[in-house]
Amino acid sequence: MLLIAFDSTQQALRMEMLLDSLDIESDTQPTPKSVTAGCALSIGFLETDLPTVIKVIQEEKVEIRGLFRKNGLSYEGISLRSD
Repeated sequence: MLLIAFDSTQQALRMEMLLDSLDIESDTQPTPKSVTAGCALSIGFLETDLPTVIKVIQEEKVEIRGLFRKNGLSYEGISLRSD
C-alpha cells in the first residue's frame, strides 16, 4: 500500500470522502512517526489506484503533505506525476 500524508485533518477527511465516492479501497490510519506531517491521520491505498488518486488530488485541489511508499521500516516520498 501507498500512503497519503496531510497537513490538516480537514483535508484527510475530505480525501477519504472523495475516495469513498469513487469506491477506491482505502484505510484511514495514524500517520507513521517516520513520516513528517502536520496531521495525525494518513490514508493508505493500493498502488494500482495511484493514477486515480493523483487525478483526484489534482482536480479537487486536495492539500497533501506528500505521497509515500513503505521502504523497510521507513517511508520514501514518491512523485505526484502519474506517468
